[in-house]
Amino acid sequence: MDSYSFIVEKSEINKRIDVFCSEKILIKTRSFFQTIIKDGFVLVNNCIINKKYKLKIGDIINFTIPDLKPLTAIPEEMELDIIYEDEHLIVVNKEKGVVVHPAPGNYTGTLVSGVLYHCNELSSVNGVVRPGILHRIDKNTSGLLIIAKSDIVHLDLANQLKNHSISREYHGIVYGKYKNKSDTINLPIGRSSKDRKKMCVTDSNSKEAITHYETMSEGNGFTYVKFFLETGRTHQIRVHSSYIGNPLAGDDVYGPKNVIKDLNGQCLHAKKITFYHPIFKKQVSLNTNLPVYFKNFLKKHFI
Repeated sequence: MDSYSFIVEKSEINKRIDVFCSEKILIKTRSFFQTIIKDGFVLVNNCIINKKYKLKIGDIINFTIPDLKPLTAIPEEMELDIIYEDEHLIVVNKEKGVVVHPAPGNYTGTLVSGVLYHCNELSSVNGVVRPGILHRIDKNTSGLLIIAKSDIVHLDLANQLKNHSISREYHGIVYGKYKNKSDTINLPIGRSSKDRKKMCVTDSNSKEAITHYETMSEGNGFTYVKFFLETGRTHQIRVHSSYIGNPLAGDDVYGPKNVIKDLNGQCLHAKKITFYHPIFKKQVSLNTNLPVYFKNFLKKHFI
Protein backbone atom coordinates (compact mmCIF):
# COMPACT_ATOMS: atom_id res chain seq x y z
CA MET A 1 0.00 0.00 0.00
CA ASP A 2 1.22 3.50 -0.85
CA SER A 3 0.82 6.27 1.75
CA TYR A 4 0.73 10.04 1.27
CA SER A 5 0.68 13.11 3.49
CA PHE A 6 -0.16 16.74 2.65
CA ILE A 7 -0.77 20.02 4.49
CA VAL A 8 -3.55 22.22 3.12
CA GLU A 9 -2.39 25.58 1.83
CA LYS A 10 -4.34 28.83 1.58
CA SER A 11 -5.15 28.30 -2.13
CA GLU A 12 -6.78 24.95 -1.29
CA ILE A 13 -9.25 26.20 1.36
CA ASN A 14 -12.87 25.03 0.90
CA LYS A 15 -11.88 22.41 -1.67
CA ARG A 16 -13.67 19.08 -1.20
CA ILE A 17 -11.46 16.31 0.14
CA ASP A 18 -12.20 13.93 -2.76
CA VAL A 19 -11.31 16.62 -5.29
CA PHE A 20 -8.11 17.47 -3.38
CA CYS A 21 -6.94 13.84 -3.33
CA SER A 22 -7.68 13.24 -7.03
CA GLU A 23 -5.68 16.37 -7.93
CA LYS A 24 -2.71 15.19 -5.88
CA ILE A 25 -2.72 11.65 -7.34
CA LEU A 26 -3.63 12.14 -10.99
CA ILE A 27 -3.77 8.46 -11.93
CA LYS A 28 -6.73 7.89 -9.58
CA THR A 29 -10.21 9.28 -10.16
CA ARG A 30 -12.43 11.27 -7.84
CA SER A 31 -14.83 8.32 -7.58
CA PHE A 32 -11.93 6.10 -6.51
CA PHE A 33 -11.11 8.48 -3.66
CA GLN A 34 -14.77 8.70 -2.66
CA THR A 35 -14.69 4.94 -2.18
CA ILE A 36 -11.54 4.84 -0.05
CA ILE A 37 -12.75 7.85 1.97
CA LYS A 38 -15.88 5.85 2.78
CA ASP A 39 -13.68 2.88 3.74
CA GLY A 40 -11.62 5.01 6.14
CA PHE A 41 -8.36 5.17 4.20
CA VAL A 42 -8.34 8.99 4.16
CA LEU A 43 -7.79 10.94 7.40
CA VAL A 44 -7.94 14.66 8.10
CA ASN A 45 -6.09 15.61 11.28
CA ASN A 46 -6.13 11.90 12.16
CA CYS A 47 -9.94 11.78 11.94
CA ILE A 48 -12.18 9.87 9.53
CA ILE A 49 -14.27 12.26 7.40
CA ASN A 50 -16.84 11.97 4.60
CA LYS A 51 -16.32 12.79 0.93
CA LYS A 52 -18.01 16.20 1.28
CA TYR A 53 -15.55 17.51 3.87
CA LYS A 54 -14.19 20.93 2.85
CA LEU A 55 -10.58 21.69 3.62
CA LYS A 56 -9.32 24.27 6.09
CA ILE A 57 -5.90 25.88 6.04
CA GLY A 58 -3.34 23.79 7.93
CA ASP A 59 -5.38 20.55 7.73
CA ILE A 60 -3.10 17.53 7.69
CA ILE A 61 -4.25 15.02 5.07
CA ASN A 62 -3.05 11.44 5.31
CA PHE A 63 -4.27 8.72 3.03
CA THR A 64 -3.31 5.24 1.99
CA ILE A 65 -4.08 3.72 -1.38
CA PRO A 66 -4.97 0.08 -0.70
CA ASP A 67 -3.47 -2.69 -2.79
CA LEU A 68 -5.61 -3.88 -5.67
CA LYS A 69 -7.94 -6.70 -4.74
CA PRO A 70 -7.86 -9.95 -6.73
CA LEU A 71 -9.60 -9.51 -10.07
CA THR A 72 -13.31 -10.27 -9.82
CA ALA A 73 -14.07 -9.93 -13.52
CA ILE A 74 -12.98 -13.32 -14.85
CA PRO A 75 -11.79 -13.62 -18.47
CA GLU A 76 -14.24 -15.62 -20.57
CA GLU A 77 -14.05 -16.54 -24.22
CA MET A 78 -16.90 -14.97 -26.18
CA GLU A 79 -17.61 -13.52 -29.59
CA LEU A 80 -17.07 -9.75 -29.62
CA ASP A 81 -18.10 -7.27 -32.29
CA ILE A 82 -14.99 -5.07 -32.20
CA ILE A 83 -15.45 -1.92 -34.28
CA TYR A 84 -12.03 -0.43 -33.54
CA GLU A 85 -8.92 -1.53 -31.68
CA ASP A 86 -5.33 -0.41 -31.19
CA GLU A 87 -2.79 -0.93 -28.40
CA HIS A 88 -4.46 1.77 -26.28
CA LEU A 89 -8.21 1.21 -26.47
CA ILE A 90 -11.06 -0.86 -27.90
CA VAL A 91 -14.50 0.16 -29.13
CA VAL A 92 -17.03 -2.67 -28.96
CA ASN A 93 -20.55 -2.91 -30.38
CA LYS A 94 -22.37 -4.46 -27.42
CA GLU A 95 -25.30 -6.78 -28.06
CA LYS A 96 -28.66 -6.27 -26.37
CA GLY A 97 -28.92 -8.47 -23.28
CA VAL A 98 -25.21 -8.39 -22.41
CA VAL A 99 -24.24 -6.86 -19.05
CA VAL A 100 -21.22 -4.55 -19.21
CA HIS A 101 -19.52 -5.55 -15.94
CA PRO A 102 -20.09 -8.03 -13.07
CA ALA A 103 -22.84 -7.15 -10.61
CA PRO A 104 -25.13 -9.08 -8.23
CA GLY A 105 -27.01 -11.60 -10.34
CA ASN A 106 -24.63 -11.18 -13.30
CA TYR A 107 -21.19 -12.45 -12.36
CA THR A 108 -20.40 -14.21 -15.63
CA GLY A 109 -20.96 -13.59 -19.32
CA THR A 110 -20.25 -9.87 -19.03
CA LEU A 111 -18.67 -7.71 -21.72
CA VAL A 112 -15.69 -7.02 -19.45
CA SER A 113 -15.03 -10.75 -19.14
CA GLY A 114 -14.99 -11.14 -22.92
CA VAL A 115 -12.68 -8.16 -23.41
CA LEU A 116 -10.32 -9.39 -20.69
CA TYR A 117 -10.04 -12.74 -22.46
CA HIS A 118 -9.38 -10.93 -25.74
CA CYS A 119 -6.62 -8.54 -24.62
CA ASN A 120 -5.55 -9.62 -21.08
CA GLU A 121 -4.89 -6.12 -19.75
CA LEU A 122 -7.24 -3.17 -19.16
CA SER A 123 -7.00 0.07 -17.18
CA SER A 124 -7.33 -0.24 -13.40
CA VAL A 125 -8.89 3.20 -12.78
CA ASN A 126 -12.36 1.82 -12.11
CA GLY A 127 -11.13 -1.02 -9.93
CA VAL A 128 -11.23 -4.78 -10.28
CA VAL A 129 -14.92 -5.15 -11.11
CA ARG A 130 -14.99 -2.63 -13.97
CA PRO A 131 -11.50 -2.71 -15.51
CA GLY A 132 -11.26 -0.52 -18.59
CA ILE A 133 -14.82 0.71 -18.40
CA LEU A 134 -15.01 4.41 -19.19
CA HIS A 135 -18.79 4.63 -19.54
CA ARG A 136 -21.55 2.04 -19.62
CA ILE A 137 -24.79 1.29 -21.39
CA ASP A 138 -27.70 -0.64 -19.96
CA LYS A 139 -28.03 -4.41 -20.33
CA ASN A 140 -30.89 -4.08 -22.81
CA THR A 141 -29.40 -1.18 -24.76
CA SER A 142 -27.13 -2.15 -27.65
CA GLY A 143 -24.31 -0.21 -29.22
CA LEU A 144 -20.86 1.35 -29.00
CA LEU A 145 -18.75 1.37 -25.87
CA ILE A 146 -15.16 2.61 -25.39
CA ILE A 147 -12.86 0.47 -23.23
CA ALA A 148 -9.43 1.74 -22.15
CA LYS A 149 -6.35 -0.47 -21.95
CA SER A 150 -4.25 1.86 -19.78
CA ASP A 151 -4.82 4.30 -16.93
CA ILE A 152 -3.40 7.23 -18.90
CA VAL A 153 -5.83 6.70 -21.77
CA HIS A 154 -8.71 6.09 -19.37
CA LEU A 155 -8.15 9.34 -17.47
CA ASP A 156 -7.81 11.37 -20.67
CA LEU A 157 -11.06 9.96 -22.08
CA ALA A 158 -12.79 10.45 -18.71
CA ASN A 159 -11.79 14.11 -18.85
CA GLN A 160 -13.25 14.35 -22.36
CA LEU A 161 -16.51 12.93 -21.03
CA LYS A 162 -16.49 15.41 -18.18
CA ASN A 163 -15.94 18.30 -20.60
CA HIS A 164 -18.67 17.00 -22.96
CA SER A 165 -16.19 16.70 -25.83
CA ILE A 166 -17.08 13.07 -26.59
CA SER A 167 -20.07 13.00 -28.94
CA ARG A 168 -22.54 10.14 -28.40
CA GLU A 169 -25.44 9.57 -30.77
CA TYR A 170 -28.22 7.11 -29.92
CA HIS A 171 -31.10 5.95 -32.09
CA GLY A 172 -34.36 4.93 -30.49
CA ILE A 173 -38.05 4.35 -31.10
CA VAL A 174 -40.53 6.00 -28.74
CA TYR A 175 -44.28 5.85 -28.28
CA GLY A 176 -46.40 8.57 -29.89
CA LYS A 177 -45.27 11.80 -31.53
CA TYR A 178 -43.30 14.72 -30.15
CA LYS A 179 -44.87 18.13 -29.75
CA ASN A 180 -41.64 19.53 -31.21
CA LYS A 181 -39.77 17.65 -33.94
CA SER A 182 -36.51 18.49 -32.21
CA ASP A 183 -35.78 19.90 -28.78
CA THR A 184 -33.59 19.74 -25.69
CA ILE A 185 -34.63 18.08 -22.44
CA ASN A 186 -32.82 19.73 -19.54
CA LEU A 187 -34.15 18.08 -16.39
CA PRO A 188 -32.13 16.86 -13.36
CA ILE A 189 -32.02 13.14 -12.66
CA GLY A 190 -31.59 11.38 -9.32
CA ARG A 191 -32.48 8.08 -7.70
CA SER A 192 -36.15 7.49 -6.99
CA SER A 193 -37.15 7.64 -3.32
CA LYS A 194 -39.94 5.14 -4.00
CA ASP A 195 -37.89 2.55 -5.86
CA ARG A 196 -34.11 2.62 -5.36
CA LYS A 197 -33.58 0.58 -8.54
CA LYS A 198 -35.09 3.36 -10.65
CA MET A 199 -34.00 6.86 -11.58
CA CYS A 200 -36.35 9.81 -11.94
CA VAL A 201 -36.57 13.51 -12.74
CA THR A 202 -36.18 15.23 -9.38
CA ASP A 203 -34.63 18.26 -7.70
CA SER A 204 -33.64 16.18 -4.68
CA ASN A 205 -30.11 14.72 -4.62
CA SER A 206 -29.94 14.95 -8.40
CA LYS A 207 -27.49 15.90 -11.11
CA GLU A 208 -27.86 17.99 -14.24
CA ALA A 209 -29.01 15.89 -17.20
CA ILE A 210 -29.27 17.21 -20.76
CA THR A 211 -30.59 15.23 -23.73
CA HIS A 212 -31.02 16.61 -27.26
CA TYR A 213 -33.30 14.84 -29.74
CA GLU A 214 -34.29 15.02 -33.41
CA THR A 215 -37.20 13.24 -35.08
CA MET A 216 -36.08 10.92 -37.90
CA SER A 217 -39.51 9.68 -39.00
CA GLU A 218 -43.02 9.04 -37.66
CA GLY A 219 -44.73 5.67 -37.90
CA ASN A 220 -47.89 3.95 -36.76
CA GLY A 221 -48.04 5.05 -33.11
CA PHE A 222 -44.27 5.42 -32.82
CA THR A 223 -41.50 7.89 -33.64
CA TYR A 224 -37.98 7.02 -34.79
CA VAL A 225 -35.67 9.47 -33.05
CA LYS A 226 -32.02 10.44 -32.80
CA PHE A 227 -30.67 11.34 -29.33
CA PHE A 228 -27.50 13.24 -28.43
CA LEU A 229 -26.20 13.01 -24.88
CA GLU A 230 -24.65 16.12 -23.37
CA THR A 231 -24.43 14.47 -19.95
CA GLY A 232 -24.35 10.77 -19.09
CA ARG A 233 -26.63 10.00 -16.16
CA THR A 234 -27.88 6.50 -15.39
CA HIS A 235 -30.89 5.65 -17.62
CA GLN A 236 -30.86 9.27 -18.87
CA ILE A 237 -32.56 8.81 -22.26
CA ARG A 238 -35.09 6.36 -20.83
CA VAL A 239 -36.00 8.63 -17.90
CA HIS A 240 -36.22 11.81 -19.96
CA SER A 241 -38.28 10.12 -22.68
CA SER A 242 -40.74 8.68 -20.18
CA TYR A 243 -41.05 11.96 -18.28
CA ILE A 244 -42.15 13.95 -21.34
CA GLY A 245 -44.70 11.29 -22.29
CA ASN A 246 -42.78 9.42 -25.00
CA PRO A 247 -41.25 6.33 -23.35
CA LEU A 248 -39.04 4.02 -25.37
CA ALA A 249 -40.73 1.08 -27.02
CA GLY A 250 -40.00 -2.12 -25.10
CA ASP A 251 -38.85 -0.38 -21.90
CA ASP A 252 -40.12 -2.60 -19.09
CA VAL A 253 -39.06 -0.15 -16.35
CA TYR A 254 -40.05 3.31 -17.56
CA GLY A 255 -42.57 2.37 -20.26
CA PRO A 256 -46.24 1.30 -20.10
CA LYS A 257 -47.23 -1.83 -18.19
CA ASN A 258 -48.31 -3.52 -21.42
CA VAL A 259 -44.70 -3.83 -22.57
CA ILE A 260 -43.72 -5.01 -26.07
CA LYS A 261 -42.13 -8.27 -24.98
CA ASP A 262 -40.60 -9.37 -28.28
CA LEU A 263 -38.20 -6.38 -28.13
CA ASN A 264 -36.62 -7.86 -24.97
CA GLY A 265 -36.02 -4.40 -23.54
CA GLN A 266 -35.90 -0.82 -24.75
CA CYS A 267 -35.47 -0.11 -28.46
CA LEU A 268 -32.32 1.98 -28.03
CA HIS A 269 -28.97 1.71 -29.79
CA ALA A 270 -25.74 3.66 -29.18
CA LYS A 271 -25.04 4.12 -32.87
CA LYS A 272 -22.22 6.62 -33.20
CA ILE A 273 -19.38 7.89 -31.03
CA THR A 274 -16.71 10.52 -31.71
CA PHE A 275 -13.71 11.22 -29.48
CA TYR A 276 -10.16 12.59 -29.57
CA HIS A 277 -7.56 9.82 -29.40
CA PRO A 278 -5.39 10.51 -26.31
CA ILE A 279 -2.24 9.04 -27.84
CA PHE A 280 -2.56 9.53 -31.61
CA LYS A 281 -3.89 13.08 -31.15
CA LYS A 282 -6.59 12.82 -33.78
CA GLN A 283 -10.36 12.64 -33.87
CA VAL A 284 -11.89 9.17 -34.13
CA SER A 285 -15.49 8.85 -35.34
CA LEU A 286 -17.13 5.43 -35.37
CA ASN A 287 -20.54 4.34 -36.62
CA THR A 288 -22.38 1.03 -36.57
CA ASN A 289 -25.39 -0.42 -38.33
CA LEU A 290 -28.70 -0.76 -36.55
CA PRO A 291 -29.11 -4.23 -35.00
CA VAL A 292 -31.60 -6.76 -36.39
CA TYR A 293 -34.18 -6.27 -33.61
CA PHE A 294 -34.25 -2.53 -34.34
CA LYS A 295 -34.54 -2.97 -38.13
CA ASN A 296 -37.38 -5.47 -37.74
CA PHE A 297 -39.35 -3.08 -35.53
CA LEU A 298 -38.86 -0.27 -38.06
CA LYS A 299 -40.14 -2.48 -40.89
CA LYS A 300 -43.20 -3.44 -38.84
CA HIS A 301 -44.27 0.04 -37.72
CA PHE A 302 -42.81 2.47 -40.27
CA ILE A 303 -43.47 2.79 -43.99
